Amino acid sequence: MSSNTLNETQMVIITGMSGAGKTVAIQSFEDLGFFCVDNLPPTLLPKFLELMKDSGNKMNKVALVMDLRGREFFEHLFKALDDLADKSWITPEILFLEADDSTLVRRYKETRRSHPLAPSGLPMEGIKLERELLEDLKGRAQLIYKTSDMKPRELRERILTEFSVNKQTIFTVNVMSFGFKHGLPIDADLVFDVRFLPNPHYIEHMRPKTGLDEEVSTYVLKWNETNKFLEKVTDLLAFMLPHYKREGKAQLVIAIGCTGGQHRSVALTEYIANHFKNDYNTRITHRDIERRKETT
Repeated sequence: MSSNTLNETQMVIITGMSGAGKTVAIQSFEDLGFFCVDNLPPTLLPKFLELMKDSGNKMNKVALVMDLRGREFFEHLFKALDDLADKSWITPEILFLEADDSTLVRRYKETRRSHPLAPSGLPMEGIKLERELLEDLKGRAQLIYKTSDMKPRELRERILTEFSVNKQTIFTVNVMSFGFKHGLPIDADLVFDVRFLPNPHYIEHMRPKTGLDEEVSTYVLKWNETNKFLEKVTDLLAFMLPHYKREGKAQLVIAIGCTGGQHRSVALTEYIANHFKNDYNTRITHRDIERRKETT
């Protein structure tokens, strides 16, 4: 019924195994018009975000390389990523570059460079340690490219294809009202049962109305238990939504259910959707609002 599309800044964080192709990747993003920074220490990310925001729309596509060359700062990366997830104006995406051990060893031999984590040792020692250190970060990546069988040109072409058109999916929060007597919505991700709240159905003149009517909405929202529920559920969703978005989910369906899907769930669906509409693309669905059947 309603939607609110936000203009967001696209940020790609390029990370992964040393020798897996991060240099080719950052050059590819430069060719796509991204503002690129190589080896940005995570501790400087908050300051960099301030500069981005102050620039207005001039830095709306950014690519950053963050890797273990700055390992003394690396412990701060997860906090920086969590902070990013709380910002509604930016959509961060982690691109993790991977390759098998034999390929990485061969590439180090070809370039005659030492591994950054084993400057005076064997490349394999550094590769093993780096895999261990990057394991958690790899689990948080939205995109993982395995470059073992890729030539630099092929990696470049894949990035150009993936990011040349803004394929960034707008994260949509779809808040749905429904009636339990008509069955659970099969596409719901989160379900909240509000049948414990006072029911306007038992007030005769409100029975044929819906939660879209001001009188019904005022009745539903006036109770202390309703306000306490809304306080807790909006606080919970404010915590959860950025994490769903960060994991690359395109849509989250939040279902609010009462007995018939006509009064309480409708009023609360409208409230919750409006609460988040300034931070997320929101849509409202009232699945059972037209089913004017008697509740029991």
